[in-house]
Amino acid sequence: MSEDQIVISAKNMSLSYIETEPIIKNATFQVHKGEFVFITGPSGSGKSTLLKSLYGEIKPKSGELSITNTPLNNITESILMTLRKHIGIVFQDYKLIKEWTIEKNVMLPLLIAGYSRRVCEAQVDKLLTHVDLLHRKGRYPIELSGGEQQRVAMARALAHNPTMILADEPTGNLDKYSSEVIWHLLKGANEQLKTTIVVVTHDIPAYNIKHTHYTLHNGTVMGGDDRFYNGRK
Repeated sequence: MSEDQIVISAKNMSLSYIETEPIIKNATFQVHKGEFVFITGPSGSGKSTLLKSLYGEIKPKSGELSITNTPLNNITESILMTLRKHIGIVFQDYKLIKEWTIEKNVMLPLLIAGYSRRVCEAQVDKLLTHVDLLHRKGRYPIELSGGEQQRVAMARALAHNPTMILADEPTGNLDKYSSEVIWHLLKGANEQLKTTIVVVTHDIPAYNIKHTHYTLHNGTVMGGDDRFYNGRK
């Protein structure tokens, strides 16, 4: 794939949960392969709604949206499941399966993708080492702090080497160490593996990450023309 390849394309897209005023209005933007994109805006501006549309949880009310040239407007469940195999998702509230150990939570995308148990176990150990939680792999989510749970969620998102990671406020309420681990992993995946990263956040972190910046204001997507390092070209 060329790094110039468009992996997300929205044209005049509007999003809403019910038949009322759209939360996102006539959004037009593109994300290219290998970009690191920040989407910022105040609470209630529609950031999480926009991100949900990118993994097919919300479909456009009007306009067009496609991911890797796959239209999402009327996508079937089977095609959506296939598409999601190439996407890693990090939620603000972790969404770990509480009845499963940390090891099994991280292993889930690999099991879905059909990898052997041996490959799964080796990859999980590698990832849990990266997030400094290998010693906790037999524990359950309830036994971990919020920062540790988010590091597990990050490891899970990276498990199957996705071509794209979508993250919703991934460090919103985390301790400093866990936040640093999350940003280090996202930056590393982007720079070393050319993984496309889209992060919804209130504030862009003070890390030296080359990125594209979109802002949401009153349901309108603005910006995206410049690449910055922490606000400087």
